[in-house]
Amino acid sequence: MQTLMLTPWMAPHKIISWQRAVVLTYLGKVEVIETWDAELRGPSATMLTPAVVRLKKGSVSTKQSVRFSRVNVFTRDKFRCQYCGEKKTLKQLNYDHVVPRVQGGKTVWENIVTSCYPCNDRKGSRTPEQAGMKLLRQPKKPTSLPVVPPIRLSDGALPETWQPYCDGFQEPAPLSA
Repeated sequence: MQTLMLTPWMAPHKIISWQRAVVLTYLGKVEVIETWDAELRGPSATMLTPAVVRLKKGSVSTKQSVRFSRVNVFTRDKFRCQYCGEKKTLKQLNYDHVVPRVQGGKTVWENIVTSCYPCNDRKGSRTPEQAGMKLLRQPKKPTSLPVVPPIRLSDGALPETWQPYCDGFQEPAPLSA
């Protein structure tokens, strides 16, 4: 069970664990907007599990640099292989060093792109030029990512409770092959 965190302006910010939402609630950093049906019981308090919380103004900075991670690389590249252009699911993707590590390439935003496994195998330990492949676009460090990353439940849909807050901020999940 997860919790949708909204900015003070009610726009989707990120998805956090319900445990983190409870801690932020008790610290006074968020207010609970919607709840799940599950009840949480403690020695001195009982509450419903937070489904949607809103940051209180000035409590948690929403201006952070984008952390380098596999999922953030895929999100930056819109879950699309940067060699063949096909949109894939998370399990069908890998990230690729444009300049391979064996040739001195680093694991940084500017040298990593999303690739599907067939394109990654075809490229091997070569640069795209050496492998006769073209990149759709040069990789660069993003200044931001979509407000709500494409995180989905197993059925491929956002929880119904989150829908009113995510309208216009969410793109469809990639189709499974």
